[in-house]
Amino acid sequence: MKLKIDGMTCEHCVAAVREALTDVDGVVQVTDVSLADGTAEIEGNPDSDVLVAAVEAEGYTASVAQ
Repeated sequence: MKLKIDGMTCEHCVAAVREALTDVDGVVQVTDVSLADGTAEIEGNPDSDVLVAAVEAEGYTASVAQ
């Protein structure tokens, strides 16, 4: 699954998003969080609404990438 994330401005942001996503039930691995692309790629079968909520709880906006 791929998420579009807005609001990341530095590597600290990337680490915060990666940690938040890793803690979501159903995530096997966060394979990539890209500051340049504003995306995150997740392996597993998590609930997409929970992923978005986890990112938004860190202060960023997120949506499932099409």
